[in-house]
Amino acid sequence: MKQARVLLLEDELQLAKIVSETLRTRGFNVTHLANGVLGIDAIRKNDYNVCIVDVMMPFMDGFSFVEQLRKTDKQTPVLFLTAKSQTDDVIKGYQSGGNDYLKKPFSLEELILRLNELLRRSTSSPAPATLAIGQYTFYTAKQELWFNGQLSAKLSHRENELLALLIQHKNEVLDRKAVLLKLWGDDNFFNTRTMDVFITKLRKHLQHDQAVEIINMRGVGYKLIF
Repeated sequence: MKQARVLLLEDELQLAKIVSETLRTRGFNVTHLANGVLGIDAIRKNDYNVCIVDVMMPFMDGFSFVEQLRKTDKQTPVLFLTAKSQTDDVIKGYQSGGNDYLKKPFSLEELILRLNELLRRSTSSPAPATLAIGQYTFYTAKQELWFNGQLSAKLSHRENELLALLIQHKNEVLDRKAVLLKLWGDDNFFNTRTMDVFITKLRKHLQHDQAVEIINMRGVGYKLIF
């Protein structure tokens, strides 16, 4: 099996050394750089299967790096490393185009598990490029919602994933725990609150069609009906 190419952006050199050496022993091909500016130059010259990005870096922070990445690359999965634990910071990470996050300090085994899951998801069969939601058209690859022929909303990567899951289970109850484990990797309270915020955002995006509704099935999950 071909080695997965990992771009690691981390300015804590000792941590970067430990992470890089551990990943290499597990068969990953790791490129380590110390800031987002160097990262932008690297992704212009090379292809990577996954990026590990520290939030707080000099010259260009992790959020700004991923925002730049997503202008040309919507697919490469990104795992944020963050010392921050506020909900707003995590949401900002997802909105910039991140796919997952780990709070420092973290377990190297958990990091490897999350990387493998991101790689598995990125190589699985893609969802249909266009999906209908009532009067909306959902362009999954572009991460866009159109209403009556006009662009209605640009979705973050996590909004895109969550809406795609809801559509796959339309008119059925989508189990909250299953979604948290699939998209966030953990069903803890913090991730549950974050998911609730994203559900609220999706409701606002879909508010123009009264026939479309995301219902909260208390204690169980959510149901998208249209």
